[in-house]
Amino acid sequence: MDDVINREGARVILVGPDGRVLLFQGGDPGDPEAGLWWMTPGGGVDPGESTWAAAARELREETGFVVGELGPIVHERTADFRFMGKPYRQHEVFYRVRLEQAPADLDRSGWTAVERDTLTDARWWSAAELRSTAEIIYPESLADLI
Repeated sequence: MDDVINREGARVILVGPDGRVLLFQGGDPGDPEAGLWWMTPGGGVDPGESTWAAAARELREETGFVVGELGPIVHERTADFRFMGKPYRQHEVFYRVRLEQAPADLDRSGWTAVERDTLTDARWWSAAELRSTAEIIYPESLADLI
């Protein structure tokens, strides 16, 4: 049996001035049959890094957006999943950031090779769209958190 990889995660619920939230669509290139899902920007916390620093770094790397201040932690969860054939248990914190101005286009130049292989789309979602979609959204309670 594989040993579970335990790690910390930091994610950002990025809310635009119109109230819509940015999500990335992605999947596991090691298991294409698992399908696709939508998730907030974010990822793993590096050794010695705070969750706040990881969330700000991930947001900058994945979107090109630099925010002066992250909002509060509005949600926490522990997710068990497989990725690239390995089992993970990741405790994640979610920071909410509200943008005062419409964001510029996404800058994908900071994406890692894994992100380029994994992320397939990005779009802004309203709470109504989140509640009515048949798509898989993480975290499941996102519409209530924006």
